[in-house]
Amino acid sequence: MNLTLKIWRQKNSNTKGKFETYQVTDINPEMSFLEMIDVLNEDLIRKGQDPVAFDNDCREGICGMCSMYINGRPHGPQFRTATCQLHMRYFKDGETIVIEPWRASAFPPIKDLVVDRSAFDRINQAGGFVSVNTGSAIDGNAIPIPKPIADEAFDAATCIGCGACVAACQNASAMLFVSAKVSQLALLPQGHAERKIRAEKMVAQMDAEGFGACTNIGSCAAECPVGIPLSSIARLNREYLFAKFTSENI
Repeated sequence: MNLTLKIWRQKNSNTKGKFETYQVTDINPEMSFLEMIDVLNEDLIRKGQDPVAFDNDCREGICGMCSMYINGRPHGPQFRTATCQLHMRYFKDGETIVIEPWRASAFPPIKDLVVDRSAFDRINQAGGFVSVNTGSAIDGNAIPIPKPIADEAFDAATCIGCGACVAACQNASAMLFVSAKVSQLALLPQGHAERKIRAEKMVAQMDAEGFGACTNIGSCAAECPVGIPLSSIARLNREYLFAKFTSENI
């Protein structure tokens, strides 16, 4: 495959960026998208040019690092697929591919396709954990959890924190991410002791980070690579309203 790549290049957050055009040839259709960029970077290095900076780690669709816009869609055209699991067979020979970083004020650019997503880390630090000492492990059958609820909690816990929901949202809202982190603990008995303060703190931190408001367009759930449902946001709203109405901090 021979492809034309239009890639956003930006030295740092203090400089203006622009699209640069590159040609890649003899790309194997079975390569992943990141492997294709590796080929480009090897060619740029041989020519003495600066390689394209991009985030990656596991390359197994687990870590959420491979965040980039591909032809106007977070993670590219393949449904529920992270960039690292997207293969070049989904593109046509001779095609032009436009590659950009996430666009959100809460995700400031670092270099090229890399943005600072530490805002997600700070939201998690605000309450995305269980700090209550529950003692030693108890028998697995001592606290029976209905399978539908366990399944919902597990599905919420699959969020990889990639930021595609923010990138897809016209308001750059992080509600889907926060709702997944709140849901995975609110659904289980271990998380009930702190469920109110968790919802309050995580939503407050989300607002402090500068993410936009949710207007229920649904693009976040449509582009989520692991399929976090829009109903998760409804649960977050219920958790937050219940917390505020019964808060001792009022």
